[in-house]
Amino acid sequence: MIRKIKFGKIAIVLFLTVLIWVWTDLDLDEELTVPRTTISVAYSPELLVSFEGKSEASINNIELKGPAKKIAEVKRGLDDGTLTLDFTLNPEWEGMTTTGSHTLNVLDFLKRSDEIKALGGLTVEDCKQEIIDVNVVKLEKKSLEIECVNENGVPVKVASIEPQKVEMYVPADSRLKAQALLTSRDITQAKLSVAVVYPYVELAPGQTRTASRSVNIKMSPEADSLTEYRIEEATLGFTLGKNLLGIYNVEVINYNDLVSFSIFATSAAKEAYESQDFPITLIIRDDAADKPYLEQRRDVVYNFPEEFVRKNEIEHRDEPGEAKFKLIPLSPAETPPAGTN
Repeated sequence: MIRKIKFGKIAIVLFLTVLIWVWTDLDLDEELTVPRTTISVAYSPELLVSFEGKSEASINNIELKGPAKKIAEVKRGLDDGTLTLDFTLNPEWEGMTTTGSHTLNVLDFLKRSDEIKALGGLTVEDCKQEIIDVNVVKLEKKSLEIECVNENGVPVKVASIEPQKVEMYVPADSRLKAQALLTSRDITQAKLSVAVVYPYVELAPGQTRTASRSVNIKMSPEADSLTEYRIEEATLGFTLGKNLLGIYNVEVINYNDLVSFSIFATSAAKEAYESQDFPITLIIRDDAADKPYLEQRRDVVYNFPEEFVRKNEIEHRDEPGEAKFKLIPLSPAETPPAGTN
């Protein structure tokens, strides 16, 4: 008797066989190379951490290994942008809490990172970089003066800041000021009543810290009429002590640095200032004669018109320029001291 061939059962067997092969294949380990990713630094209030001066480090050619199904899932996520494989360094967890240079074993760090653990079932087999230098600066809490600036970074004259200082973490030897950024809307608000702003400091490129408390800023109606102007090649005048006149010649070493600078003024104040014969003056007193031929230093004086100074319509943007100069005797009788040539 001829038996009938049951094609349905054969089809089911074949389907199950293929399915087993597929699942078996998906359970096999495969590898995936991630061409580029980054390590950034987790926020730490008392530490400034950088990678050779940068806020993040690039890591190339990370080799991942795991089940084919998981590898395919990760690859798909990286390709379509639904998965970002970037890493975060917590300096405290790595024992990097003292000022100085530290070394990070990149492969070891990646293997035990939370980001890899979150992928589930994948391991890091290798990467191009072996070690990365990590620079750490221990910060100290200091009471910082506050400087108000507009959206162009130009200082803004304000009537009052309350409180006048704010506590922030900065390097121990820092002379930074906290900056309060005033938008055009803040300026309008500060002129009407008070603007509430959180000051910040920029410790390094890409490393900005914001204060934990705000300050109240008030402005007079005319305060934002001041504009930054660049003064180029101003004429430098000299005022010499009576015992120096006719005896010494003044040699200014950094003349070009002194005669070009920025001021903060109204247009009328700027015009009046530039119209003077000597916009800046170097005052040299008699005691400078004690060091002939030797380099000496004095801050220059900016001869801002008193009328505009009284109305707070002109000021120098930065610290006063420091003149480096030598007194050269007009008489050849005096011999220069050794090492002054």
